[in-house]
Amino acid sequence: MDLTAPTLDEIEQIARDTVETLPETFRDAARAVSLRVVEFPPDDVLEDMEAGPFDISGLYDGVPLTQKSVMDVPSGPDTVWLFRRALLDEWAERGNVTFTDLVAHVTVHEFAHHFGWSDDDIAAIDQWWD
Repeated sequence: MDLTAPTLDEIEQIARDTVETLPETFRDAARAVSLRVVEFPPDDVLEDMEAGPFDISGLYDGVPLTQKSVMDVPSGPDTVWLFRRALLDEWAERGNVTFTDLVAHVTVHEFAHHFGWSDDDIAAIDQWWD
C-alpha cells in the first residue's frame, strides 16, 4: 500500500481530468482557464479572506463569464487555484471520500464561479451531494 501523499503534479492531473469530464459545452472554455496547484494560498489571499492556511482548499481568481464585457481590460488570466495542504487536511478529516473525488468536487466548485453556475447547475454536473 502506497501511503505517500499526492504531489502537486498528481493533484493537477486529477483537476485536468475533471475538466475533461465537464459537459462538452463548457470544456473548451474551462481548458482556457489557468490551473495552479500550490501548497498553500498566498498570504495576500489569506489576509483578504481573513482565513488560515488550511481553511481554503480552492479558489477562483478572475471575472466570471457572466460578468465579462468585451470592454474589460484583463488584469490577468482567469485562474483556478487548488491548495494541496488544505485538500489533504479536508480529505483526512472527512474520511468518507476518495482524494480524487474531493479534488474533483473542489475543481468543479471553482469552475462554477468562472461559469456563473447556480447551485442547481453545480448539482447537475457534480454528484457530490447525492
